[in-house]
Amino acid sequence: MLSVQRSVPLRVLFIEDNGDDAVLLARHLRKEGYLLESERVCSLSELQAALAGGNWDVVISDYSLPGFSAFEALNAVQNWRDDVPFVVVSGMLDEATACAMMQAGAQDYLSKDKLDRLAPVIERERHESQIRRERRAALEAVRANEERFRALAANVPGLIFQMQVSAAGDLRFLYVSEASQMLLGISAEDLLHRIDPLLGMILEEDRGGFLADLKLAGERQATLNWEGRVHVPGGDMKWINIRCSPRQLTPELTLWEGVMWNITQSRRAEAELRDSRAQLSELSEHLQRIKEDERDRIARDIHDVLGGTLVGIKISVKLLAGKLGDQDEVLKKRVRDIESMLDEAITTAGRVARELRPGILKEFGLAAAVESFAEDYTHRAGIPCTVLCADHDIETDDDTALALFRTYQEALTNVTKHAGASCVEVRLMQEYDEIVLEISDDGKGMNPADLRKPKSFGLRGIRERLKMLGGTMEVLPREPHGTTIVLRAPLGGRRLEQENDTDNVSNDEQARA
Repeated sequence: MLSVQRSVPLRVLFIEDNGDDAVLLARHLRKEGYLLESERVCSLSELQAALAGGNWDVVISDYSLPGFSAFEALNAVQNWRDDVPFVVVSGMLDEATACAMMQAGAQDYLSKDKLDRLAPVIERERHESQIRRERRAALEAVRANEERFRALAANVPGLIFQMQVSAAGDLRFLYVSEASQMLLGISAEDLLHRIDPLLGMILEEDRGGFLADLKLAGERQATLNWEGRVHVPGGDMKWINIRCSPRQLTPELTLWEGVMWNITQSRRAEAELRDSRAQLSELSEHLQRIKEDERDRIARDIHDVLGGTLVGIKISVKLLAGKLGDQDEVLKKRVRDIESMLDEAITTAGRVARELRPGILKEFGLAAAVESFAEDYTHRAGIPCTVLCADHDIETDDDTALALFRTYQEALTNVTKHAGASCVEVRLMQEYDEIVLEISDDGKGMNPADLRKPKSFGLRGIRERLKMLGGTMEVLPREPHGTTIVLRAPLGGRRLEQENDTDNVSNDEQARA
C-alpha cells in the first residue's frame, strides 16, 4: 500500500457531477498516501478549460454526465494529450459499455463501491504513461536525427551508403544517398533495386583487387580504403574512392557503412603531374646531355687547340732562349719566367680539360677518376682530399659513372664554398646492387634548413641528377662536426634491365588492352 510508503504527489482531474463522489474519491487517494492536487469539472467546456490550464497526471471520470458523455470526455482528453491515463469510475456500468470505453482508449474502469483497485490502476497507468512519453520522445529524437542525417547526406559531395555483403560475395545496397545520381549517374532508388550494382560497374581489371581488399578488411574488421575505376551510364569512366567500415550482423552477413568519393579530377591531375615531371626529367636529361656535349667540345678545343698552341709557344720560347748569348742575363730571366708561366698555363689547361671531359673516367673507370680528381682538388683548393676506399672492381654504364662523377665534383665544390673544412674523406664502394659514394668533411656542418634555401641549387642539382638514375642523396651530420653526403645509385646494368622489364610489362598490358 502507498499509505505505508513515502507520500507521492498526484495531480488529478475529476470529471464528476456529484461533488460528494468527488470528495470520496479524493479522500480515498489521500488515504493511499498521495499528496493530492485536484480539480472537479462537470461540463465539456469546464473540462476543456481545465485541460488547457493544467498538467494532469490522471483523469478520473464518471460515466453518466449531464449534457455530455464519457466518450466525449475521453475524446477531449485524447485530443489534449494521448498519454494521460483516463480511468472510468462509475456506480452503474455494464460490461458491454466498459468494453466499449476500453476499445475507445480508456485505460480501465472501476465501480465506485470497489475502490481498492484505484491506486494500483493509477500506478500502473502512470508507469505506462511514462513509457509512452519516453517512447514518443525517442521516436521524435530518431526522426530528428534521421532528418538531420538526410540533410547532411544531401549536402555531402560523396555518396553515403550502407552495403550488405554475404559470405558468398553477394553485394546489396541497403541505403544510398541522393549523391548517387551525381557520382554514378544512377538514382538512389534504382541503385537499391539493382542486383550486385557495384561489382557490375567496377572495371573488370579492378574488380579482383576490390574483392580481395574487401575480404581482407572484413576478416580483420578493419576500414576499407580502395581506389578504382567504374563505368557509368553513357560509357564514361570515373575513378572512385571507397572508404567504409564493417559491422558483423551474422556469421554470414557483413554490413559495410561508408562514403564513396569521385576522385577522377585528382587522378587526372596526378597523371598530368606525372607526365609533367616525366617531361621535365626528359628535358633535364636532354640539357645534361647537351651540357656534356658542350663540355666535350670545349675540352677538345682546350686540349687540342689551346693546349697545342701553348706547347708550340713553349717550344718557340726554348728555341729563342737557345739563341740568346750568355751575356744577356735579363732576357734569359725573362724567358725563364715565360716558360714557367707557360708550364702553369699548360697544367691549368690540362686540369680544366680533365674536369670538363674526364678521359680517365672512360679509360680507367669511376674509381680511378675519383682518385685523380681528389688529387687535383687537393692541389687546387688547398684542402687535403683523401680517398680511403675505392672499389676498382665496380662496373657500370657510362651514364651512371658520369652522373656520379659530376655529383662528386659538385659536392666537393660545395665543400670549398661553404663548409670551411680542413680535410675531406671520400669512400667509393659497392653495396649489393648499388654504388655508394660518400663525401665527408670536418667543416662547420649543415643545417637541414639549408637544403630548402631558395637558391640552394648545388645540392638540389645533385639530388635531381641522382633521382633520374633511380638513386638517392642523404645528408648526415658527422661527429664531432662536419657533414657527410651519401650518394647512392643503382648499377647501370641492373637499372637498364629493370627499365627493359618495365617496358615489356607495359607492352604486354597494351597488347592485352
